[in-house]
Amino acid sequence: MNSDIPILHRREIEARVIQPIYKEMVEAFGEKTALEVLSRAIASDAIAHGENCAETQEGKNDIGGFVELFKLWTAGEALTIDLLEETDHVLSFNVTRCRYAEMYDKMGISEIGTVLSCGRDENFCKGYNPDLTLERSQTIMRGASFCDFRYQFIDKDENFTEE
Repeated sequence: MNSDIPILHRREIEARVIQPIYKEMVEAFGEKTALEVLSRAIASDAIAHGENCAETQEGKNDIGGFVELFKLWTAGEALTIDLLEETDHVLSFNVTRCRYAEMYDKMGISEIGTVLSCGRDENFCKGYNPDLTLERSQTIMRGASFCDFRYQFIDKDENFTEE
């Protein structure tokens, strides 16, 4: 991953390439099918990206490593966040401003912005570390006033109890 290009700018470049392809897919296959295909492709890409990031961290793909990577997504004030909790197993925050959502809106593709950005988040976790989970009930991209991100690292050893 080339970290010289801010992720916000990278997503804009990707969106400009994907936008006309998506429009053609909608015309050829209908909106539902086009959205399903786009969602699957973005999910696969996000999982692969997570795997790649995990490899570069040499086994340190825990919450601490994730926090370091998260700085790439917030670079250039792409996201304004209110940090709620950060421990060895939990990262919880709310996004109160999302320039990704603003960018997709300006481009006129808010309807696929959720897929292009928000749809990556949970899938990235699957590739980065299957024990890292994300719970999110709302996003700015879908009209909420903030996004609620609740990442948790599930330590399977802690869930084991002897009888």
